[in-house]
Amino acid sequence: MRIRPWAVCVLVALASIIIFVAHAAGAHPQASSALPAQDWPVWGGSPENRHYSALAQINRSNVKQLQVAWTYDTGEQGGLQTSPLAVGRVLYGITPTQKIFAVDAATGKLLWNFDAGVKGMQPDRGLAYWSNGEDKRILVGVMNFLYALDATTGKPIPTFGTNGRIDLQENLGREPRLQSISLTSPGIVYKDLIIVGGRNPETLPAPPGDIRAYDVRTGKLRWSFHTIPHPGEFGYETWPKDAWKTSGAANNWAGMALDPRRGVVYVPTGSAAFDFYGADRIGDDLFANCLIALNAETGERIWHFQGVHHDLWDRDFPSAPVLVTLKRDGKPTDAVMQTSKQGFVYLFDRDTGKPLAPLEYRKYPASTLPGEVAAAEQGLPTSPAPYARQTLTENMLTTRTPEAHQKVLDRFRASIHEGQFVPFRVGTETIVFPGFDGGAEWGGPAVDPETDVVYINSNEMAWTASLFEDKGERGAKEIYLSQCAVCHGESMHGAPPDIPALSGIGDRRSPADIASTIRSGKGRMPGFPNLQEDQLGALVNFLLTGENKELSTSEPLPAAMKYRLTGYRRFLDPDGYPAIAPPWGTLNAIDLNTGEYKWKINLGEYPDLAAKGMKNTGSENYGGPVVTAGGLLFIGATNYDKKFRAFDKTTGELLWETTLPFAGNATPITYSVDGRQYVVIAAGGGKDPRSASGGVYVVFALPKDTKH
Repeated sequence: MRIRPWAVCVLVALASIIIFVAHAAGAHPQASSALPAQDWPVWGGSPENRHYSALAQINRSNVKQLQVAWTYDTGEQGGLQTSPLAVGRVLYGITPTQKIFAVDAATGKLLWNFDAGVKGMQPDRGLAYWSNGEDKRILVGVMNFLYALDATTGKPIPTFGTNGRIDLQENLGREPRLQSISLTSPGIVYKDLIIVGGRNPETLPAPPGDIRAYDVRTGKLRWSFHTIPHPGEFGYETWPKDAWKTSGAANNWAGMALDPRRGVVYVPTGSAAFDFYGADRIGDDLFANCLIALNAETGERIWHFQGVHHDLWDRDFPSAPVLVTLKRDGKPTDAVMQTSKQGFVYLFDRDTGKPLAPLEYRKYPASTLPGEVAAAEQGLPTSPAPYARQTLTENMLTTRTPEAHQKVLDRFRASIHEGQFVPFRVGTETIVFPGFDGGAEWGGPAVDPETDVVYINSNEMAWTASLFEDKGERGAKEIYLSQCAVCHGESMHGAPPDIPALSGIGDRRSPADIASTIRSGKGRMPGFPNLQEDQLGALVNFLLTGENKELSTSEPLPAAMKYRLTGYRRFLDPDGYPAIAPPWGTLNAIDLNTGEYKWKINLGEYPDLAAKGMKNTGSENYGGPVVTAGGLLFIGATNYDKKFRAFDKTTGELLWETTLPFAGNATPITYSVDGRQYVVIAAGGGKDPRSASGGVYVVFALPKDTKH
């Protein structure tokens, strides 16, 4: 067939237009037809927080060919829990000390970095992105500050707040300089608002956990929702009369999910301070331990569900919810799903809050402590079945060695081990199972909208705790017992690696370093800006010498509670391994329409035990999964083996794994640019005391010559 000259001209013109459009979109023309560019612009992948990607270039058939495409080493120690963002050709991330950076998403070449001059000592799990087309901003927490940065240059937006930042210590109705709050999970963007929570102390004094919305352009506060209700507000009667002035926490630390079409933000909240004794907050304590649906434009409450009434066990919701559409009575139903530390999946109608699976309410024991009134009953879902074991029995204890079994058995028989919602007692250990860190944790689950299957990684670790009575100590020791003992324990033993022992701390840290850490916090530890200078000095001296120095200040000491926790402690055998029999960590696939488990496998192992033949035990794991249309589930999370894995999402079969430079205690993301799909995980470790920590972003892709 002969092609006429005019037709050739038309074809050339059309080709030129296609090439121009492809370049304008930031894609190479030869690759754009194979795989369009796809961003990861929101923490969790989308406002609905599904941890899902429609990308399928990397799939079951070729995932074994994955290789490192590039890495970005922050050069810092301390660990990472961050999910980066990928927008256009740029990947945005955070370093262990909370510096912000932008790199080329295809090569890892540094484009800019931002150092606030504020040393970040708290976990920082992600960023938020806002754009109106021309104005593009990164909104990110650095300790108690929320910054707005120009996404192109990394420079603070001078018209946002004060010189580019707002102080989250303000607008809480209390003296700002005394409030301890940091933004560890990113806020969520709705139109021209950035909606944030924050991390608060779990001891008193603690600021209230207000949910707040700020104007993304100016930084001005647009609305606040009081999680400890003020007089006249819904839920006020569930607290003592003046609790709103003195109680604290009930905060959103785990992140949120957003329904942009409805204009509703779904907010899980933590427990109220003090976590384990609540004589000063008798009542149900709304809106602690709740999932709350708020009007994203105004902050007005639409509905709420309280998972634990008058929490005495630190059983707050540990992850951001996920918005899903399920089949109910043959019809699509928009739902919100929430995982819990106890190992349960909650499902609610997105509009009304009506449970989509029946809840069973049961009576539980009363507290034996003077002044305490435990809630008469608590409710748990009846379907799906819990993804973590609920009650520890003798036949579930470790058999790793006969000696370990006997030591654990003796301790078990001397403890209280009656399951959920048993109030703690003085002088007798209670076994908390699942432990204080879940069940589910902050990494959150992934949901596949193709199948309505949810993927949840779970910890199977028992912890122990008990209470001790305040003996009227005064001076420096009183400060330690009221502020520090809840984590580090009455005897300073801690719960390594997350909560280090403080005995002998003077051999490892200088007095100035100790004082700075107390002021600002570090890792899981919040800061204590409420301490006066002589109180801080006396506390540091007590940690170094044990001297119970009297105080001369006229300022009141931190709030004292009649009963205090002896400390968080994992239930371990004499060699430091879990005191229970495996699994010690699992990965679960559950059909949300039927409640049936599609599969359940152990996740992770201890390399030293594996070398001795004790493999596939599972291990503690932090950081969630990502599921893709390519039939894959990617997850790091495991504390000790430093592995990054890809599973067949249908069967749970392990298809690929690699060893990271540090444990990947973060949730991965996936995106495409220049016709190539990438998978990224932040590897920082920090949860294994026998391994170093760092901060490296590791990026994987298929070889460039791979046929898809």
